[in-house]
Amino acid sequence: MVEDFGGTEEMHGSGHWNLSGDPVATEAGCADFVAMTEVTAPGDLDGTRVASSYFWITAGDGGPDDEVIGFLNLRHTLNDFLLEEGGHIGYSVRPSARRRGHASAALGLALREAAGLGIDRVLVTCDEDNEPSRRTIEANGGVQEDVRSGKRRYWIS
Repeated sequence: MVEDFGGTEEMHGSGHWNLSGDPVATEAGCADFVAMTEVTAPGDLDGTRVASSYFWITAGDGGPDDEVIGFLNLRHTLNDFLLEEGGHIGYSVRPSARRRGHASAALGLALREAAGLGIDRVLVTCDEDNEPSRRTIEANGGVQEDVRSGKRRYWIS
């Protein structure tokens, strides 16, 4: 999957940047990656991270043979950085699995999860030139507020 992304640079929502090593270089690195997604902490951790829930986006029914095709991170609160650029939700689907509705379905499920956490207005951002993500956000009820630092900012109630 990481090779399909062309490396970790485009793996939005994965949280891989919180790790000290490469999440796929070794079995231990992969184990660290999985363990990182299971941990959430209260408060603002370092100015960019807050308590969050990580999800694997899969292509099927969630069974044992299901294929992981992407990532989604639901941040429980916003700090200054997330309010400006990151938003409550970050997600990505690997290139070979795009244009099949996976991102839209995952975002819809994350919005329900956010409501369950008591988040009534969810901020979702995307790069200004990311047309597919713009369409995904708008299909899930996103209303664009503005563009800041090259990021379109959408609110979903």
